[in-house]
Amino acid sequence: MFRLCLALVTFTMIAMQSLMKEKRKKQPWPTQEVMKQIYEMQLWGANDAAFYSGIGSHHTDMVDPYLEAVSSFLRSFESPITVCDLGCGDFNVGKELVPYTQKYIGVDIVPDLITHHREKFKVAHLEFHCLDIAKDDLPAGDCAILRQVLQHLSNTEIHGVLEKLYQYKYIILTEHIPEGDFEPNKDIITGQGIRLKKQSGVQLLSPPFNFKVKEEKMLLSTRIDEHPGVVVTTLYTVF
Repeated sequence: MFRLCLALVTFTMIAMQSLMKEKRKKQPWPTQEVMKQIYEMQLWGANDAAFYSGIGSHHTDMVDPYLEAVSSFLRSFESPITVCDLGCGDFNVGKELVPYTQKYIGVDIVPDLITHHREKFKVAHLEFHCLDIAKDDLPAGDCAILRQVLQHLSNTEIHGVLEKLYQYKYIILTEHIPEGDFEPNKDIITGQGIRLKKQSGVQLLSPPFNFKVKEEKMLLSTRIDEHPGVVVTTLYTVF
């Protein structure tokens, strides 16, 4: 009976995903609606929490090395800096970085998620904003964090984000990309999936983005055995 129920749940999720894709082919959904649907339908999985951003935000082999690398960078400043977490998701990772900052600003496009975080996380120098990072003005800060966010966005939306990233001195970008050589920045429709299925991944310094930076430094490269590709975290110094 359990296997039958599991099979029915899996079939239902696949059917719902297919329905979403077919609807969006006819008329693309606004990004906010897409992300709301992903959380409501638990397309990135579930763990009995109100919101769940997927295995990349919870698997210890991914999260622990990331926190070590990024917290080390944040601790390197004589005076703590202001960090803007653009696409903060369920905040399982971000909450661990807050102590190393002067101010931490979590940004996401899903209103209910932001309301949830404002009620759950009560820290004096922590705040949350509900914004579309491709369209809205972004909060001021020293460093922007985008952790497995751009990989879900179309090239048009990534262009919209990049125009505003030049206001930050540092950018910490994490992307899931193929191992070895690949053609970067193949376009996708904004949603649950990423470019990995097209044997591609986001590389900001390559066409069509050609993002200009002063310095590029890889902080971390990790992988999970049961999943293809590698997750790379890069530190960019913009000016």
